[in-house]
Amino acid sequence: MSITATELKLNLGKYLLLAEKEDVFITKNGKVVAKLTNPFQDRVSMAQSLFGSVPAEMTLEEAQEERRNKI
Repeated sequence: MSITATELKLNLGKYLLLAEKEDVFITKNGKVVAKLTNPFQDRVSMAQSLFGSVPAEMTLEEAQEERRNKI
């Protein structure tokens, strides 16, 4: 979502709640100047994306070796 700096000033509480769920881009004179975001959201989504990325029957060493061979 993109909003103006004035809109943010007028409805700060609303956008703080919204930032828990999605990034809020703040514009000034038509240019994005800031991003309001949940600092914990990236960690959770990153961790969720990793679930299932390594098969349960594969050892850590095998996964590391496979990764090295891809480079």
